[in-house]
Amino acid sequence: MAESVVLDPVDLHILRLLQNDARTTYRDLAAEVGVAPSTCLDRVARLRRTRVILGYQLRVDPAKLGRGLQALLSVQVRPHRRDLIGPFVERVRALPESRSLFHLTGPDDYLVHVTVADTADLQRLVLDEFTSRPEVARVETRLIFQQWDCGPLLPPA
Repeated sequence: MAESVVLDPVDLHILRLLQNDARTTYRDLAAEVGVAPSTCLDRVARLRRTRVILGYQLRVDPAKLGRGLQALLSVQVRPHRRDLIGPFVERVRALPESRSLFHLTGPDDYLVHVTVADTADLQRLVLDEFTSRPEVARVETRLIFQQWDCGPLLPPA
């Protein structure tokens, strides 16, 4: 398990602001948290160096790209062996429809968040890319009606 990094209130304020808008300039960030721009730059650099900040991402509306249907696929792999799950994970991660992949405990081994054009595209994906694989024992599909983002990720109080 990764080791925690000690963060002070200024670090937490920086993280909260950057998670809400990663394009905030260092000057605006520094003014908001009450430190000099050079101090802010040093703080952000330390947060990156210690891998608290892992990177920056651009969020895209899947519907605007012709992928208006989202689903969660619960996948059971049998037998659940390392020599089978490695190639399975790499294949799922390489699929253009895959958005997230989670390895789980419980009856299902994986949860895959996918975006597709429509139900026919979802059916094709499930049949051609999942149930056709010999190690996949079962796939259960759940459509996503709506999704909400939640607040910034901060350490426990």
